[in-house]
Amino acid sequence: MNVCMFTNTYLPHVGGVARSVSSFSEDLKSLGHRVLIVAPVYKSPDQDDSGEDGVVRVPAIQNFNGSDFSVRLPMPYLIDAQVKAFKPDIIHTHHPFLMGDTALRTAREYHLPLVFTHHTLYEQYTHYVPLDSKVMKRFVIHLVSEYTHFCDAVIAPSRSVAKLLEKRGVTRPIYELPTGIDTKFFADGDGGKFRKQHDIEKGMLVVGHLGRLAKEKNLPYLAEAVCRFLKGRNDACFLLAGTGDAETIIKQIFAESGQTKKLIMVGTLTGTNLADAYQAMDLFVFASKSETQGLVLAEAMAAGTPVIALDASGVREVVEDGVNGFLLHPNASMRSFSKAIQRYVAAGEKKQQLMRQAALKKAEHFTRQKCVRRLLDLYTVTRARYVRDEAKKQGSRLEEILDRLEVEWDLLSGKLEALAETINEEIAGDLN
Repeated sequence: MNVCMFTNTYLPHVGGVARSVSSFSEDLKSLGHRVLIVAPVYKSPDQDDSGEDGVVRVPAIQNFNGSDFSVRLPMPYLIDAQVKAFKPDIIHTHHPFLMGDTALRTAREYHLPLVFTHHTLYEQYTHYVPLDSKVMKRFVIHLVSEYTHFCDAVIAPSRSVAKLLEKRGVTRPIYELPTGIDTKFFADGDGGKFRKQHDIEKGMLVVGHLGRLAKEKNLPYLAEAVCRFLKGRNDACFLLAGTGDAETIIKQIFAESGQTKKLIMVGTLTGTNLADAYQAMDLFVFASKSETQGLVLAEAMAAGTPVIALDASGVREVVEDGVNGFLLHPNASMRSFSKAIQRYVAAGEKKQQLMRQAALKKAEHFTRQKCVRRLLDLYTVTRARYVRDEAKKQGSRLEEILDRLEVEWDLLSGKLEALAETINEEIAGDLN
């Protein structure tokens, strides 16, 4: 099968979507399928986009609005030649906006089914665009819902997201399918080596977190909670891996608490360093409420590291309270979170070992082999259900032009419909 994937974020960008696209692509190829990835140009000091195998890059604005995202420039049909040569059997988009529009145009042009993965709670990310407000958040929700109407299948990375999409009126077939992880890779990490590299004393309790240090990850809350736990302790530290706009505030919180020496920031990790970091942690802590899957939680558990987190979408499917960690109320105070860390420490080695074993067992639900097989099944079912219009495929030049006009109208009308729904909700709110 030839699978063409469209994404707004791809390597070397560090994030859940980029890793999902990369891992599914690798696994599909390992099973004998072909994959073409269409993504924005992403320039970093050590990155050259030009020799990538199976990747087509489109022009993009770098570091959009101060973020680490690239935003593709609106150039419809720029990739026609590459896609036509690839001869795709199915189109899979990982975003509803920007490259999502391009994916829809491509699917319509070649009369192919369109699959969309709802990776992100987009309303949690509106701070990256101008005019952020409650109205903007509602508009974004409606935009995404309208986009699903043009899709033949929608993938939800967790049951929580599947339920949310159903609640928001998505009528297309919804499939629960998380991104898979390489459990053996994370289980084989060398935590001792990592601790030695970063001068972490033997026997030191390591509370850790790994991921993008971004505004939507609720990191000031997490830093405050960890600081409360560390206060007065000389046998523990906080290992933080990742980079992002929250770095400054995290450092400030630790400085104001007088615990800067207990904060170990190691930047973005890749390769074996990633697995080694998870293995170096005794406990993984997580406070984000904007996840759809919580990929890093499954990775931590694959390393046998229990997790303390807030109950939220994408989290509750991984963390089982009292079994492989602790799942706290979504509005739990920083004091409660701090006490949960203390509760784990006080549980003793026997209970901690049971939690580590439970974490390893839970991670087996997210193996890459299982997830890619489920993705292939989804592709097969979706293609079988999709009715191709053979007459259009052999149609005249006029019909091709009309097809392109139709998809542009659908894209515009979908956005206008989302705007109308948002305005109606705002008016109804004012009347109430």
